Amino acid sequence: MLSSLSSGSRVAGMCACYVAVNPQLDDFLTLRGLRHHILRWGKPGTGQPTVVAVHGWMDVGASFQFMADSLLAQGFEGEIVALDWRGFGLSDASGSDAYWFPDYLGDLDALLDQLSPDAPVDLLGHSMGGNIAMSYAGVRPQRVRRLINLEGFGLPDNPPDAAPQRLAQWLDELKEPAQLKPYASLAEVAARLQKNNPRLPDDKAAWLAPHWARETAEGYALRADPVHKRVNPVLYRAAEVDACWRAITAPTLWVEGADTQVLRWWGGHYRREDFEARLAQVAQLQRRVLPDAGHMLHHDQPALLAAEVSGFLR
Repeated sequence: MLSSLSSGSRVAGMCACYVAVNPQLDDFLTLRGLRHHILRWGKPGTGQPTVVAVHGWMDVGASFQFMADSLLAQGFEGEIVALDWRGFGLSDASGSDAYWFPDYLGDLDALLDQLSPDAPVDLLGHSMGGNIAMSYAGVRPQRVRRLINLEGFGLPDNPPDAAPQRLAQWLDELKEPAQLKPYASLAEVAARLQKNNPRLPDDKAAWLAPHWARETAEGYALRADPVHKRVNPVLYRAAEVDACWRAITAPTLWVEGADTQVLRWWGGHYRREDFEARLAQVAQLQRRVLPDAGHMLHHDQPALLAAEVSGFLR
């Protein structure tokens, strides 16, 4: 099990850390030749579908700890399983100089083959993980009983004319070593987490910091392959994504934070109406908006999110 900080401990002068009521149990599975870190909460073998949670870009599976604690506190009796995607957390890096979106689908498919080969799962994804979960549920509808998308908005469509410039950018980036900024201390890592999400309280930032970064000779490095920072040479084709979303048969819950700023990241290239048109293609859809929450809603409002998730799964 990963070491967690006790309620009275401090990380490099930070406040006391969050105390995980239900610390994760750590496991490692080989998926498509790579060793993947698997985190488990709750009780297996209860007859309930396994909840499989998949994290977003530049995040880790431990990000679901607060939601898992809230789910179990509210009476959830099954098992919750999260993984670190390849090249994140404690999972192996791909060893390549690029990451491809279909590989996440392949890793998820291999994970379910081991976790639940004979029964569908309840699949939950945040951000990039939400996009992966939506595509997977359309490609393998028989493997998903219930589907939960936490702010997996997708991306704006890329016109074919953008291909030459995108490929040129990728070729240029391949000539330079991929790097991530080191941090002097875990306190700096926690501060960066809070810069990304100002709603993140001190105790949760302190708890997440050692899961998000590891100590090296140069300082604290994020638990992420820096190759993830390179531009994707493959254009995002909205029509292909839409086709996958239309093929989803599982009842689907869409959850967003009332104060999300995600669509602003694309500077008008991806509008709310574009996303609404995409979401409207999902056949069985329920929607929830969590108050006082942004993009990291599973950090901002874990208890409210757990209540929505629990009710939907029942």
